[in-house]
Amino acid sequence: MRKTGVVLAVILAVGLLVGCAKPPQVDVDAAKSAIQQARSLEASEYAADALRAAEDAQAQMEAELKVQEEKFALFRSYKKTTELAGTAKAAGERAQTAAKDGKQKAMDEASAAISGAKTALAEATDLLSKAPKGKGSQADLAALEADLQTVTSTLADADSAFASQRYKDAKAKAEASMGTINNVKAAVEAAIEAKKGKR
Repeated sequence: MRKTGVVLAVILAVGLLVGCAKPPQVDVDAAKSAIQQARSLEASEYAADALRAAEDAQAQMEAELKVQEEKFALFRSYKKTTELAGTAKAAGERAQTAAKDGKQKAMDEASAAISGAKTALAEATDLLSKAPKGKGSQADLAALEADLQTVTSTLADADSAFASQRYKDAKAKAEASMGTINNVKAAVEAAIEAKKGKR
């Protein structure tokens, strides 16, 4: 009888130790912090897929944590939660790296697009100055000049966006400018060719 009491006491003690298992708060907090850091590095803008993977991992971790918390105290085990927290933290760190790389790439692309558009604008302005002038062409030339003035303004906006680290916006403005510049060039070149044909 006494032996049975000792066995029950040992079982109860072990059960209490297991039941006293606490959530791996340090691991959970580290995972959340890594993912929050990725967000602060603009991962949603420059590394959306990596951030989504990290947030999915966090959701799995939190779901498992909730499952354990809803269990009777003696049956809780946070081993899987700890593993999932590690996975979420690693995913958050990957998202941080991807965000930094994505932002750098966007910056390089925006810089190249703005530089290219400015060079093309100078070429178009020079070409426009050589456009044939004569009866009936003044309105067309004025319209083309207005187009290039608009491009100048758009590129100033692109510079401003770049300075504000809105690289995708800066690149989009530079690319839109290129479309207008190319149209002006094509119109002037066509006018020059047409004049040659009349000679």
